[in-house]
Amino acid sequence: MKVAVVGGGVIGLSSALCVKERCPQAELTVVAGEFTPNTTGDGAAGIWQPPLWNVTQQELPWLQWTFDYLSRLYKTEFSHQIGLFCQSGYNVFTEEVPDPPWKDIVLGFRHLTEEELKRFPGYSYGWFETTLMLECKSYLPWLTQRLKEKGIKFEQRMIASLSEVCRDYDVVINCSGLSARTLVNDQEVQPGRGQIVRVHAPWVKHFILTHDMGTATYNTPYIIPGINTVALGGLNQIGDWDTGWREEDEKNIWHGAVQLIPSLKGARVLGKWTGLRPVRERIRIERETVNDTPVIHNYGHGGYGVTYHWGCALQAASLAAKAMDEVAAKTSSSRVVKSRY
Repeated sequence: MKVAVVGGGVIGLSSALCVKERCPQAELTVVAGEFTPNTTGDGAAGIWQPPLWNVTQQELPWLQWTFDYLSRLYKTEFSHQIGLFCQSGYNVFTEEVPDPPWKDIVLGFRHLTEEELKRFPGYSYGWFETTLMLECKSYLPWLTQRLKEKGIKFEQRMIASLSEVCRDYDVVINCSGLSARTLVNDQEVQPGRGQIVRVHAPWVKHFILTHDMGTATYNTPYIIPGINTVALGGLNQIGDWDTGWREEDEKNIWHGAVQLIPSLKGARVLGKWTGLRPVRERIRIERETVNDTPVIHNYGHGGYGVTYHWGCALQAASLAAKAMDEVAAKTSSSRVVKSRY
């Protein structure tokens, strides 16, 4: 059974691994225009945190599966090698809000006290939690190596339509992210432009995510410490395709970060990154047929690729396994009919 996974980011590679582990005999190829270190995930901060409330009952298991999977990896001797670590921090709001539906997945979820809120001028409500961090610049090379060890092939090329791939494979798994807008003509997918400034600030030990209910998520200041750098951000410009660096946006990022932690004013800049999140109202995981080929879609994760990746990969692998069974049964039936004549 020949299977193609379209997309070389965290969704594509994790989907390929889940399919291979579920169907070891399948011959897999990952087809993508870009691989690590040039994917959107390579530049992301990598915090495990879902949307605040816009989570369906179908999605909650995907979140739990991902957190459980990362928790198991965290206990291994190579967790640091793949950029995986625990981190505690704050979500702060300009008004009182309901608890998120995933509060029991993270560790130590609790509301902030009035004394704690004094640290965040302009914010009147919040919570504290411990979650997991996964830096894709380390995780994606590790996933790539695991896939190669299992005999999975990699093909770097740009494709104009999913039908190009469907001609050569029995089953296709579409993890094309933002490219799904053109590959399958899904106009619901649109870019969520972001900029991140990375600084040397080892004294910052907790993440801070701010929220204004009148704006899109990740469109207000955030500070997320990583293993070697601290990520400063606060942009989610929906519908903006510009991948260039904007000085005005950088100024706003700095202003927001220094308002939260004044000592960052003197932090040394180590890097700058611009990326386009594959934003969609709902993640798309479903099956359809393209040119008589079963296609499993798995895209539209926005800025939550790390948060959902393993759970969505397991779901996509389940759909792919069923499709492979049906293709095999159809092929077998066809051979039986021919043998009668």
